Amino acid sequence: MERLQKVMARAGVASRRHCETMIAAGMVKVNGRVVTEPGTKVDPDKDKIQVGGEGLHLSSQKYYLMMYKPRGYITTMSDEKGRKQVTDLLKGINARVYPVGRLDYDSEGLLLLTNDGELTFALTHPSHLVPKTYLVRVAGIPTKEQLEQMAGGLQLEDGLTAPAKVRLAGQHDGNALVEVTIREGRNRQIRRMFEHINFQVLRLRRSKIGNLNLDIMRPGEYRHLSELELRQLKELAGLKPGSGK
Repeated sequence: MERLQKVMARAGVASRRHCETMIAAGMVKVNGRVVTEPGTKVDPDKDKIQVGGEGLHLSSQKYYLMMYKPRGYITTMSDEKGRKQVTDLLKGINARVYPVGRLDYDSEGLLLLTNDGELTFALTHPSHLVPKTYLVRVAGIPTKEQLEQMAGGLQLEDGLTAPAKVRLAGQHDGNALVEVTIREGRNRQIRRMFEHINFQVLRLRRSKIGNLNLDIMRPGEYRHLSELELRQLKELAGLKPGSGK
């Protein structure tokens, strides 16, 4: 018997902490009954586990995908509004894979999907600080002082943001393109950072995660990671070589 959140994390659903949140929110059923108590013991070989209405499957084969998430798709397991999910774009993947972290419905860009729970946990754990880079189109032109303020840390409602790399990447028709690299993963963090300095985000695209970048991928496209990309990503996440795949 294993704890439910551990089984979910091993299947690649999310980090254990996020799995605990999903359980507490009533998103998980065991043998047809909603379970809301993290730590519930289950037998993954015998019990029927459903997350967001989808059956949970522990696959021996690990999948590691990178996708150019289009705008208008959600990265969560279920949605009461019936919006499209990023997993709807996957074809021919013979296992249930899950997004690593999230991108907002109105945001686009690089998204990782896997059924490797260990890697998901490592990439989303605050202690590993894997850098993520965003290209953000905002209304107006931030001053040098405002960008330096963002880079140094902003006091948001959930605390002070960690130092970031921020640079003005371009200007067009009175609007700015700003490149921001952060090592945190707070909810809607980039948008909230610009709101804090009174700038409206017009478009947000994540261009890099660690050693990975979108290159010439188009919205909706995805591909498997190469062995080299996966090895480098695991090293960034603090995993030992040979773990997982």
